[in-house]
Amino acid sequence: MTTAHTAVDPDDVPPGERGSTTIADRVVAKIAAQAAREALFHGVPEGGDVPHAAVTVHKDHARVRIGLELDYPSDIGAQCGAVRLRVAERVNHLAGMTVPEVQVQVERLHSAHSRTTASGGLR
Repeated sequence: MTTAHTAVDPDDVPPGERGSTTIADRVVAKIAAQAAREALFHGVPEGGDVPHAAVTVHKDHARVRIGLELDYPSDIGAQCGAVRLRVAERVNHLAGMTVPEVQVQVERLHSAHSRTTASGGLR
């Protein structure tokens, strides 16, 4: 006994009966962390850690918290704003999620002066 397989036109299936794709929180966190690295004006500070992200996903919304380190002196507010914007855009584009909130936590500032002093240069 054989059964015939018929192709189903996706437009004939009601939206509530179609399958869905779920993107894991850790994937969204990786997208957000990479976007934060891309947004930093001068990249990751010398001797600094790369940005890291924590994400809470609910349906098609993601709330993101980014921890990062910045060079100092710099325009900290502008860099944080650039990170917020880039993270929201990339998560929306790549994961298809709305990002109503991106919290940026500056965990450490890296001064060119302190790096030079630590290496024995300026005093």
